[in-house]
Amino acid sequence: MSSDFEGYEQDFAVLTAEITNKIARVPRLPPDEKKQVVANVEKQLEEAKELKRSRIAYSDEVRNELLGDDGNSSENQRAHLLDNTERLERSSRRLEAGYQIAVETEQIGQEMLENLSHDREKIQRARERLRETDANLGKSSRVLTGMLRRISSRPSSGLHTVPWEPSPCCTCGVPAHLPTRP
Repeated sequence: MSSDFEGYEQDFAVLTAEITNKIARVPRLPPDEKKQVVANVEKQLEEAKELKRSRIAYSDEVRNELLGDDGNSSENQRAHLLDNTERLERSSRRLEAGYQIAVETEQIGQEMLENLSHDREKIQRARERLRETDANLGKSSRVLTGMLRRISSRPSSGLHTVPWEPSPCCTCGVPAHLPTRP
């Protein structure tokens, strides 16, 4: 009898360890595998619940067999019954604690997935803004280059012109101002 209870306890421990391991791996998996692993974890949680229900049903059956005696139980049988009841209660507490750990681990994994999703969205928005800024800088550079070409291709009016070099207004190298014609 106690070996059956230990079997339930071992099966539950193995199952919760597998669930915990899979949940810990979820953040590092590609999106398509994440869905598959989460579905598998949910299935294993259902198996854990079923295992717990089976253990409770079995303990009820054992209790009924022990209590269903004809009333002439000896002191030894009563002690045995109390011992088995205590074992059942300890096993129930362990199973409940293991189940609680699995549920908490699942919640943590879900929160991590949500945080990663938000971070991904922020990175994608920043990347898009960077691309737009790069495109705008390219356009500005082309406009300024065209303006400089036009200025340098104008015929000189015979007036004395001062050589001009653009001074950058900031680190981007865009001229701060353009010279005016005299």
